[in-house]
Amino acid sequence: MLKDLITSDVRVKILILFLSNPKDGLHVREITRRVGTEINAVRRELERFLKAGILKRESLGNRVYYRFRSDYPFESDLLSTFDKEYGLSSKILDNAKDLGKIVFGLLSLDFLRGREVSQGNIDLLIVGAVDLKFLRGIIEKYQEKIGREINYSVMAEDEFEFRKKRMDSFIIKVLSQSRVIFVGNEDKYCKIEN
Repeated sequence: MLKDLITSDVRVKILILFLSNPKDGLHVREITRRVGTEINAVRRELERFLKAGILKRESLGNRVYYRFRSDYPFESDLLSTFDKEYGLSSKILDNAKDLGKIVFGLLSLDFLRGREVSQGNIDLLIVGAVDLKFLRGIIEKYQEKIGREINYSVMAEDEFEFRKKRMDSFIIKVLSQSRVIFVGNEDKYCKIEN
């Protein structure tokens, strides 16, 4: 979808690079190496991103680093779009037939931002009848790719609804966090009634 919306291939590659590593600062030569294009094209696109407010520039020593702006107004929208096309939720959606029936899925926005999440927090919640072994394989491959552990929870729909009605602290905490929903209806699954 990003390639359909953005006509510059270099711009798409740079955006994907920064969205896949949102907390990392990168210098021009590193960006050029990773996107595999000429340095002048990279500099031109970086200037466009700076003007749009998507990236910020920081000088450290004799190098200039570029970093994704966490205060960019459309940050969560870009991260969500990126994830649904290239991230963990895309891997899950691509394998949905083999996984079973997923009725609701969400990812923590902190996870997408690349932040290390504490032991008690959940990065991924899946509700439905899922082949756990197959899901574990997808998650393990993705953990290797990103170099960090993914905390996840899977539960049947009736258990999720029961725990939500009981105001279970785990469910309330998961549904209260900043999140990206990649399967299911937010109104149906995230609405908490007292």
